[in-house]
Amino acid sequence: MSDFTFDDVAVVMGTYNEEEAIGSVLADIERVSGGRADVVCVDGSDDRTPDIARRMGARVIEQEPQGYGVAVREAVLAPDRPVVVTTDCDDTYPMERLPDFLDLLNDGYDVVSGDRISPGPETMPRLNRLGNRAFAGLASLLLGRRLHDVTTGMRAYRRDLLHRIEWTENTGLSAELLMRPVARNARVTEVPIDYDERAGETKLDPFRGGAAIAKSILRIGIEERLGTSLDSVTTTDTVERT
Repeated sequence: MSDFTFDDVAVVMGTYNEEEAIGSVLADIERVSGGRADVVCVDGSDDRTPDIARRMGARVIEQEPQGYGVAVREAVLAPDRPVVVTTDCDDTYPMERLPDFLDLLNDGYDVVSGDRISPGPETMPRLNRLGNRAFAGLASLLLGRRLHDVTTGMRAYRRDLLHRIEWTENTGLSAELLMRPVARNARVTEVPIDYDERAGETKLDPFRGGAAIAKSILRIGIEERLGTSLDSVTTTDTVERT
């Protein structure tokens, strides 16, 4: 089987009123992939975000705003390319690392997850850093495996894995997208990445959103430990760091 190339990659994101950043994100994807990656934006904006995205060649799927997870779940399941990369549309994630993520999938990993926390991101507010460390600690305790960043928005997946698991969370979908593959013995690696200051204002309330994420992590961990509603993914039993 041939290695994946950018012709096999779809980069997906949920977008909501990100007109300040979306152009820069799409330009970075275009530059790094040589224009070969497909881009899908699931959008609930009432500003110019979808117009900018279309003008720059992205496929825009419009829906009513229903929260982070609803948009991202639609985004990750929409492409027909064999590699799906998630990112946020706020210009915080390093698109120049896309080739590294693709190389790791070609090495046999099912999920490559960008770890913002281990490098100590100075651009991330202190409260957010503490919360994200706590989320990772809780998920690690529940799954019995050390995880470093369960709420990152930048990951690469083999598409077939995404279609073999039922995704249930909304605010906590970012954690679910890592925790369920880990619990089901998918081959997962976390890769330290840089994290830039976001363009535009955050949409997430740190307290209400944080409580919702923690609740999701607890639910997912308990479900997976109890083995409820599981569709087994038969792959190597390991979580690694690179």
